[in-house]
Amino acid sequence: MENKHIPGIRFPEFSGEWKERKLSEFMNFSNGINAPKESYGKGRKMISVMDILDQNPMTYDSIRNSVEVKKEIEDKNRVENGDLVFVRSSEIVEEVGWTKAYLEDEYALYSGFAIRGKKKNDYDARFIELNLNSSSRRQIERKAGGSTRFNVSQSILKSIVIREPNIEEQTKLGILFKHLDDTIAIHQQELETLKQTKQGFLQKMFPREGKSVPEIRFPGFPGDWGLYKLDEVLRKQIKGKAKLNNLSPGNVEYLDANRLNGGHPLLCNADKNVIEEDILILWDGSNAGTVYQGFEGALGSTFKAYSVIDGADSSFIYQQLVHAQEKIYREYRTPNIPHVVKDFAEIFEIKLPAIEEQTKIGNFLKQLDDTIALHEQELETLKQTKKAFLQKMFV
Repeated sequence: MENKHIPGIRFPEFSGEWKERKLSEFMNFSNGINAPKESYGKGRKMISVMDILDQNPMTYDSIRNSVEVKKEIEDKNRVENGDLVFVRSSEIVEEVGWTKAYLEDEYALYSGFAIRGKKKNDYDARFIELNLNSSSRRQIERKAGGSTRFNVSQSILKSIVIREPNIEEQTKLGILFKHLDDTIAIHQQELETLKQTKQGFLQKMFPREGKSVPEIRFPGFPGDWGLYKLDEVLRKQIKGKAKLNNLSPGNVEYLDANRLNGGHPLLCNADKNVIEEDILILWDGSNAGTVYQGFEGALGSTFKAYSVIDGADSSFIYQQLVHAQEKIYREYRTPNIPHVVKDFAEIFEIKLPAIEEQTKIGNFLKQLDDTIALHEQELETLKQTKKAFLQKMFV
């Protein structure tokens, strides 16, 4: 039988059960600063809910807000190395009571929307943060009151029971997860750099408004780009028909708006009606106008798919639509409940060079997309690894 006081995975030099202790044994709790609006934007950095919820480690310089208050108020509300700060209230139960350890030598202040846990006994702050945000998380959510908003109080936090090993094991766990977090942060930064690089190429490799040649061009391709309506380069249109509640399980991948927004892949019993080269446009819903490529399977009813004529390169056309994504959102959707305008393909204009230049640009940008996708996959693997370690190394 599993021992709930011993983790499933453990460093070999440690043994014995973890002890149960209330959070009130580790720290004292207090609410933060509520100052007049003219006090904000100057003075000492002040930790807000957004800082606590940020995925990255908290540093003094990364804190978004600041406040200037009297010295006695400042002294009373210091967040110092080893303290923890908690989200006091949220409309989302997964956010309320979320905590972040403060590990900086320079002290900060904290807002009235947060609760501070002031360290009074020996513990590793990073370990406590990880513990509260993983194995003790359900306990906090159960105790958070509210219907439209969820809240935690000082008394609720005092009552939270955590299991903890000796300080040496806490510290070693904290170091391990810091290394994981640092690795995740590096991969996240590399991914952001790649996305910014891609965005820069999109801006430079397609002609600006009113221009007929791009700023950056592969050598050997002279001449102006021609101006066309989108429907002049399209060969066929497929309207998605599949609705998930009408489908039975199968082996054909299904694409709907939920999948486009990060949902899990779904397999259904339906005919494939699109291939990877087709250009897909989400036609209805809050993200109407989003363009997509690289899917093969059954298309949901909120999508339309297009293939292109022989004189056009589908990757190039897709990348030009990606370049115009914000313009599509802004100028080619109906107000209120968003839909792409009915005559979008007839009125939207694109610029085309010769097919050889289209192919070169399309292939180049697709390689960038493939590299970005690989980095996204590596980043997700790291996050899942951290999640698995949290489940196995905490009790």
